[in-house]
Amino acid sequence: MVVGDVTTGTELLVIGGGPGGYVAAIRGAQLGLDTTLVERDAYGGTCLNHGCIPSKALISASDVAHDARQAESMGVFADPAVDMAGMTEWKDGVVTRLTRGVESLCKNAGVNLVEGTAEFVDDGTVRVAHGGEGQGSESLSFEHAIVATGSRPMTVPDFEFDGEHILSSKDALALESVPEKLLVVGAGYIGMELSTVFAKLGAEVTVVEMLDDVLPGYEDDIAAVVRDRAEDLGIDFNFGEAADDWKETDEGIRVKTVDEDDAVTEYNAEKCLVAVGREPVTETLALENIDLQTDENGVIPTDDQCRTAFESVFAVGDVAGEPMLAHKAMAEGEVAARAAAGEPAAFDHQAIPAAVFTDPEIATVGMTESEAEAAGFDPVIGQMPIRANGRALTVNEKEGFVRVVADADEEFLLGAQIVGPEASELIAELGLGIEMGARLEDIAGTIHTHPTLSEAVHEAAAAACGEAVHTR
Repeated sequence: MVVGDVTTGTELLVIGGGPGGYVAAIRGAQLGLDTTLVERDAYGGTCLNHGCIPSKALISASDVAHDARQAESMGVFADPAVDMAGMTEWKDGVVTRLTRGVESLCKNAGVNLVEGTAEFVDDGTVRVAHGGEGQGSESLSFEHAIVATGSRPMTVPDFEFDGEHILSSKDALALESVPEKLLVVGAGYIGMELSTVFAKLGAEVTVVEMLDDVLPGYEDDIAAVVRDRAEDLGIDFNFGEAADDWKETDEGIRVKTVDEDDAVTEYNAEKCLVAVGREPVTETLALENIDLQTDENGVIPTDDQCRTAFESVFAVGDVAGEPMLAHKAMAEGEVAARAAAGEPAAFDHQAIPAAVFTDPEIATVGMTESEAEAAGFDPVIGQMPIRANGRALTVNEKEGFVRVVADADEEFLLGAQIVGPEASELIAELGLGIEMGARLEDIAGTIHTHPTLSEAVHEAAAAACGEAVHTR
């Protein structure tokens, strides 16, 4: 690439190297497009570097320590020591390996990689500012552009992230010691995952949440299983409270919250993690130069081909709105790249699975019972409790369930909800079932390996058919 005032051309320009962006770039190059990927930070984006991968690494490591301490009922007695700095170093090694892998995949596919921040000059040109003093900038012309700039943690007024007292999820994942007392603002999936990690590593964790329960958006019986397990870990929940102010103390910080009656509560902690959601990153793009508008949530509206209001500009991933999931971004990146290459492609929202890596895990796909009713179906439900699954008991798990939702008339699978061990893996079968138009009898008639957790999926489908054997 030429640095300076010379404009270099590319057929497909991808802005952002996260899951949506790098997948779009690789697929575009594989389809024969001259493809350029601009990334200002690290390949793999937030998911790989500061989110999905590092958080799951710490979840796995904290589970090892916790499970060892709790294995007396299995005849195992241990008291492992936790070296948080060593754990973080191991986590960083996993991230580095995968980041380099993404960069290598892009290069092997023939993608041109450019480091810098891209902003639109017009509907066919961007200017890329290179990082570092004296690095300059360059112009790139394009035929098609895919915006994949992702999202960032949302802040709470007066709780700006400083990396020392007020932490974002990125900050929390980089800690090299376990806080003695951790206050978490927000009981959504990020807050619950990280609360669980630090509780298992020995922190005294308190969670404050504006709403009346954990995991807003999930059904009550799902949230209850996760909340109860978290309370067993010693996590203290305070609902109906909003973070209002904080100050530094000799021991750390003191955070003030208020409820709807303006009653004030104060919490002392070493650190405060703010995990109240994420918002799209668009301010670096100079969208005003192409007169492209975002909605009230900062999202770039798109159609089923991920096109924006400009036919030559696409948007994928978090910047294109909910659900903010890496696998959804990847699927959108595929669609956008194929559409840019002139191939028939459209994004199907029917069966996007979602997983929360709490203890136990949660995974969902398709419709809930109430959503099916609202859509005009007469739903039939089948459910298998985890405590009745032999394999679950052999891994010392008793709480949770597998639930399937189907149309009572045709018995087509409409959705599924799982809370229990390995839920994130079990959901794939049910997502495939929805995509293929499977009926309950297809799931119930498929022989599942014994003894496995997947038998709970089989039994839930059989229960919906009125043919359960292992449940009452």
